[in-house]
Amino acid sequence: MPLRRAAPRVLVTVLLAAAFAAQAVAAFLPDVPLLLAATAASVAGEGVLHRWQRGMATVFAKSHADITVRHVLRDLLLVAGLLRVGEQDREGVYGPIVAALLLFYALHCAIQAVSVLVRRTRTLPVVTRNIDASALRLSTAPPALLLRRPGHRLLVFGLPATFGLAATAATDVPAAAAGGLAVSLVLGLLGLGELLLRLLPSRRPAGEQQVLDWFDAWLADYQPTVGLYFSGGASSAYQANMWLEPLAKLDGRPVIVLRERFMVQKIAATDVPIICLPKVTTLMRLEHSTLQVLIHPSNSGKTSQVLRIPTLKHTFVNHGESDKLSSCNPYAKAYDEVWVAGPAARERYALAEVGVDDREVREIGRPQLEAVRPYAGPPKGTYVTVLYAPTWEGWDGNPGNTSVIEAGENLVRALLADPGVRLLYKPHPLTGSVDPRAGAADLRIRELIRVANRARSGARPAAGGELARCTEELDRLTTADFRTSADSVERMLLQSAPPRGRARAVERATAAWEAAYWASLPEWEHQIVTGTRPALYACFNRADLLVSDVSSVVSDFLASGKPYAVANTSGLAEDAFREAFPTVRAATVLSPDAAGVPGLLEAVRHPEKDGLAEARAELKRHLLGPDEPSSQERFNAAVRTLCSAAREHRVRMAERLASEIPGPRPAEDPADVTPPQPA
Repeated sequence: MPLRRAAPRVLVTVLLAAAFAAQAVAAFLPDVPLLLAATAASVAGEGVLHRWQRGMATVFAKSHADITVRHVLRDLLLVAGLLRVGEQDREGVYGPIVAALLLFYALHCAIQAVSVLVRRTRTLPVVTRNIDASALRLSTAPPALLLRRPGHRLLVFGLPATFGLAATAATDVPAAAAGGLAVSLVLGLLGLGELLLRLLPSRRPAGEQQVLDWFDAWLADYQPTVGLYFSGGASSAYQANMWLEPLAKLDGRPVIVLRERFMVQKIAATDVPIICLPKVTTLMRLEHSTLQVLIHPSNSGKTSQVLRIPTLKHTFVNHGESDKLSSCNPYAKAYDEVWVAGPAARERYALAEVGVDDREVREIGRPQLEAVRPYAGPPKGTYVTVLYAPTWEGWDGNPGNTSVIEAGENLVRALLADPGVRLLYKPHPLTGSVDPRAGAADLRIRELIRVANRARSGARPAAGGELARCTEELDRLTTADFRTSADSVERMLLQSAPPRGRARAVERATAAWEAAYWASLPEWEHQIVTGTRPALYACFNRADLLVSDVSSVVSDFLASGKPYAVANTSGLAEDAFREAFPTVRAATVLSPDAAGVPGLLEAVRHPEKDGLAEARAELKRHLLGPDEPSSQERFNAAVRTLCSAAREHRVRMAERLASEIPGPRPAEDPADVTPPQPA
C-alpha cells in the first residue's frame, strides 16, 4: 500500500487508540477535563472513520473492535469516571443511571433480534423486475438504520446517553445523564416499535409458499418460451446487457433468469421480465413451466445447476467473439448447442478440440451489431478520431492479452504526438482487477491524455444544457430512483410492469443523448470514456480508426468496415501473430514501441494507401457471417429451431414415461373370457 494512502488510516487508528487510552487513564485517576477531552476525541474519531475511512471500519470489525464494542467501552469508561469522581458514596446516586444504561444496551439487542426477523420476512425466494408483484403485499423497507446497520444505530441512538454522561462528569449533576439516557431509551423504543409493526400479518410480505405459488401462477400466465440465463459478479453484468436488445426482439415470450439478488439492478434498462431465483430448489420450478430454451452468454459455477433441468435446451452464445482461448472453453460441450457469429468461430472450436461437436455449432452472426454504422469514407473534419479500446489482462497472465502494460503508453504517446488526432480512450472495465501493473499503466495513460488536453485549446460548444436535458430524460426512463434504505422488496414494488411503449422511448432517448453528448465536446479534445455511457458501439460510430488487442472488440468493429490495428505484445513474429489469430489478418499490426502509428494514420487519411480494405470485407464475412439474412433474423430462427427441438424432446419423454408406468387395465368382457376346463 502506498505511504500516501496508508497515512490517513494509520492516523485515525492512532487517534482512536489514544482517545480510549486517555479515557481509561482519566477515569481511574480520576481527571474530569482529560476524560471529557478524550471522550470528545473518541466521538470525533468515529466521525472521521465513517465519513472518510470506511475501509478501516472493516479492519476494526475483523479485529473484534467494531463500533458496538467501541461504543460500549466509551460509555463504560464514562461511568467508571463518574463513580470515582468526588465522594466515595456515589454508587447509590448513580446506580439508577448505570441500570438505565444497561437497559439501553438490552434494548439495542432486542432491536437487533427483531430486525433479523423483519429481514427474513422481507427476503423473498423470488425477486422480480418488470413484473406486477403487488399481490405479494410488497411495502417500503424500514430505515436502514433499524434494519441493516446495528453499529450505526447504536452510535446514533446512544449519542444522547454518551453526551449526558459526559455532561454529568463535567457538572456533577446526575440529571444530565438521566436526561440523555431517557432520550436514548425513547429512540430505542420507537425503533423497536417500528420493527414490531412490520411483523404484523397485514404489514409483512407474503410468506415463502405464497410467493412460490404466485410465481408458479405467473409462469403459467406469462408462458415464457426463451430465457437469458446469467450469473456472475457485479462487474460482469455487461456480458448479459449486450444481449438484452436481441432478446427483446425475439418471437415468443422472453424472460431473463438471474441467480444473484444484486444482479437484478445491474441489468440495463429493458422491458423483458426479470426473475431472480437464488435457490436451486426454486430454480427447478422452471422444469414444469413452458420455458423451452435458455441462452447463456457466459459460464459460471451456477450454470451447472440449471443444466440439470431435463425439459430445457441450452445454448451458449458467449459475450463476444475473439481468438483468445477463452472463446472456445471446454465447458461449451455441456450445452445442447453453441451459437457463434461466423465460420471463424466454428473453425476455432474444431482446432481447439475441446469436445464440441461441429453439428452442434450454429452460425447466427452478432445481432448486437445492427447499431454499428458502416464505413463512409475518410475523415472529413480536421481531426482523425482514434478509439483505443484495449482489453483487460485476463486470468491466465498471458502477456499478449492486453496491450496496456507493455505497449499502452507508447501507443498513446504516438497518437497524441500527431496534432491531427483526437483520441478516445475506453479501457476495459476489468483492467487492473488481476494484474496491478495494468491498473497502474491505465492511470498513467489517463494522465498522458489530461496533459495533452491542457496543451490544446479552442472553442467549446454551448451544448451543455441540451446534454443535461437528455441525461435527465434518459435517467428518468432507465434509472429507478430508490431510497438508500430500499431493499429488494421495495425495489420490486417500484419496478413493476413497465408502461407500454417504454422500450421505444428508451431507444429514442438514447439516440438523443448520444447526439447531445458528442455535440457537447469540442472536436479537438481527447476523451477518457468510462462507465456505461456512451456505449462501445457509439464510440465505434464516432471513430475513424480502432486500436485494440486480440479481443471481441476487434471482431465487432469489423462490422463497420473501418481500418483497425492490433497491438502485438505476444512475443510472436508478425507472420506468426497473424496466423495464430484470424482477427488480425486484416489489421495493421503494431509493435509495442508503436513505430507503425504514423503510417497507419496516413492510410486512414488517404484511403488509396489503405491496402487492407478488401481483406477487411472478406474477414468480416468470415468472422460475422453474411449480411443477409440479418443476424437478428438468424438469431430468431435458431431460437425457433431449438424451441421446436425442446418441445419434441418433451413429447418423447412424456410418451416414454407413460409406457414405463403401467396404468389400470380396461375391464374385460365376460364373453371373451374362456371358462376354466376340467382337469
